[in-house]
Amino acid sequence: MRKRFYTTSKECDWQMANDNATVDVLLVGAGIMSATLGTLLKELDPGLTVELVELLDRSAAESSNPWNNAGTGHAGLCELNYTPAAADGSVPFGKAVSIHSMFEVSKQFWGHLVAQGNFGDPKKFINPVPHMSFVRGSDGVAYLKKRFETLKSHHCFSNMEYTEDRNTLAEWAPLLVPGRDPAEPVAATRVTSGTDLNFGALTGQLLKYLDQKPDTTIDYHQRVVGLERSEGGWEVDIKDLESGKTRSITARFVFLGAGGAALPLLQKSGIPEGKGYGGFPVSGQWLRCDNPEVVARHQAKVYSQADVGAPPMSVPHLDTRMVDGQKSLLFGPYAGFSTKFLRHGSYMDLPKSIRPGNIVPMLAVARDNMDLTRYLIKEVMQSTDSRLDALRKFYPQARDADWRLETAGQRVQIIKKDEKTGGKLEFGTEIVASADGSIAALLGASPGASVSVSAMLDLLYRCFPNQMASAAWKERLHGMFPASAQQLQDDAELYRTVRTESDQRLQLTPAV
Repeated sequence: MRKRFYTTSKECDWQMANDNATVDVLLVGAGIMSATLGTLLKELDPGLTVELVELLDRSAAESSNPWNNAGTGHAGLCELNYTPAAADGSVPFGKAVSIHSMFEVSKQFWGHLVAQGNFGDPKKFINPVPHMSFVRGSDGVAYLKKRFETLKSHHCFSNMEYTEDRNTLAEWAPLLVPGRDPAEPVAATRVTSGTDLNFGALTGQLLKYLDQKPDTTIDYHQRVVGLERSEGGWEVDIKDLESGKTRSITARFVFLGAGGAALPLLQKSGIPEGKGYGGFPVSGQWLRCDNPEVVARHQAKVYSQADVGAPPMSVPHLDTRMVDGQKSLLFGPYAGFSTKFLRHGSYMDLPKSIRPGNIVPMLAVARDNMDLTRYLIKEVMQSTDSRLDALRKFYPQARDADWRLETAGQRVQIIKKDEKTGGKLEFGTEIVASADGSIAALLGASPGASVSVSAMLDLLYRCFPNQMASAAWKERLHGMFPASAQQLQDDAELYRTVRTESDQRLQLTPAV
């Protein structure tokens, strides 16, 4: 078994020895997606040879880093952007149910790994934190009440609570009530079985678990500089950033799970399925509080409604975060714009991504999203006082001295062709795969990490159809996943049984 977590110039002999090596699977990027896919594949077929390469010197340094994302554990419990009101006043809830069931699929997989006995402590990456939705004003209250009545009818949301009573709200989230105008209508829902996720810690545990498997290699400081089809799959040129040396390997399957860098790599592959895709990068910032007196008074993730024209990733929320055993509060995000595709990327990332095939969709998106453009300009120009004013809509008595501004990660939203408009901007995740299934890329952002397991299962069905249909893989899949997302949506008794087992394995007890 070959392991190199830090490649240096002293290891040129190792590089030369592995030039033109062949692997079954090459994973690009050491984030939650690659870690999940690699672990899934090795659970399904321990004989596969797997190599993972990462540009930076450690795992989960970009979007999977706990301070670069909200870490909500998106489950459709509190995110109001998943349940927008229809024109007739109804509240369609299909997307919330879908995301909730996919998150439960993720929990099944993590619970399965914990049950193996050598995956590590689940409390290092997942902890119970109530999920709340909070609204202000008569229109907001009417909407939230309708949403509650609609969701409550589905077994996935049967434990949701609703209140317009300020005393009850003060019990659920003590920071939200003191100092608020008593004449202002307010309402909230709560689900005590929500969670907080540290996707950086989870990625680390997945990679440590994967590292124990035979025929697995994890290498850092590696940049993919060439990607071409070959007789055996894909010939990939990889440059070691420490030594400056370049080696070539042949990979039968390549996964581009490099966050914002996945789009340029997909373009480098030249597959026709990737033509027409562009990226719209959005940056973010948070207000962070570590004052133990303030932090101790808030045990919840509280989401509200987004401003008109705001992207879904900018829905304001006041979050309890558990990172490395320390509890903090985050408020935001405050959106911004940068031409970088990664936090550690280049300002030339966006200009270099423009191709003849995607320039029309990109121009169409620029034309049709002026509200978003104005919103981003407004966000970028915000002062510290205006950011704190936004916080005080949640926490009226917030003190300036308790909060500091933190820079979050980059998100690259999907731009793609559209027959009617020329191009459209999508908020979500999408797998782009070649027709022969030999290469795939994951594009997009939220809910991303929370549904990483479902996303990677979808990839396996698309790129490994024969293996997924085999008796051996089916048996192993059933051992990991007693129920599919669709079964969890349709069967209330099965949902309760499977969820209870996952919660027990992950040591989750609803928090109040």
